[in-house]
Amino acid sequence: METTNKSADLVKITVAYVVALYIGGVSLTFFDHGPLLDMLLADLVATLVIFGFSRSYGNSSFYDAYWSVLPPFMALFWLVVGDTQASSLRELLVLGLILYWATRLTLNWAVYWEGMHHEDWRYALLRDRAPNMALATDFFGIHLFPTLQVFAGMLPVYAVYCLADRPFNWLDILATVVMLSAVTLQLVADRQLHRFIATRQEGEQLHSGLWAWSRHPNYCGELGFWLGLYLFGLAAFPSGWWWMALGIVLMTAMFLFVSIPMMEKRSLEKRPDYQRIIDSTSMLIPWPPRRSGG
Repeated sequence: METTNKSADLVKITVAYVVALYIGGVSLTFFDHGPLLDMLLADLVATLVIFGFSRSYGNSSFYDAYWSVLPPFMALFWLVVGDTQASSLRELLVLGLILYWATRLTLNWAVYWEGMHHEDWRYALLRDRAPNMALATDFFGIHLFPTLQVFAGMLPVYAVYCLADRPFNWLDILATVVMLSAVTLQLVADRQLHRFIATRQEGEQLHSGLWAWSRHPNYCGELGFWLGLYLFGLAAFPSGWWWMALGIVLMTAMFLFVSIPMMEKRSLEKRPDYQRIIDSTSMLIPWPPRRSGG
């Protein structure tokens, strides 16, 4: 019964995304402000559709997969409308690596998502901080802000497809290595995490494999992905370095000042011994663990 219910719930999510992408795509025919602004407006339209489904079902986790589902469509749109001839190899690498990241992240969510009865605990926490502003928090904090954040992260992709004025160069090679390594790091870290969850004992904490070298290796991989996109943007259109950096700056700030503190506060509340891992293990970048004194 649980599997059947989850399958039905995944169908609901899929329908929501098909409707959102369709309406967002149709909206593009009404815009004529250039590839960048047109894509932003269509993105906002699709986000409103997902928000509508979230409110209808009383579960903001309808939005969860939007983070990884939309970027490939954004890249494809800019690839089609862009007219730069700087480097076809770069364009193919960017699209391929985005698809690698998006496929891995979306499948990871679909496999381990528990179903419609489950909502990310952080969403309820955010709404509970200001109950009278719950609707605004849901729209602006849980739906709109992440949409704008991902759009900012995709600015280098716009530069690659629509503004590029440099041929393939060493920065493209570096970007490829960074992105490939980052997504693979996420893949390995998440597999280790789910393997641990499936077999853990009461009170046991994950502190092996990549997780012995970093408290958040999956977040490190996510930041590496967006950093890689920025490097591709630099390789293609170096004069836009300042505005293309907006995405990686916002991503880094979110993980360092919001996501990681929230996760670690929750871990300490549930498992006070987690402080020992904080004291001995790198927060983000994998690094050999520190030996405790005494």
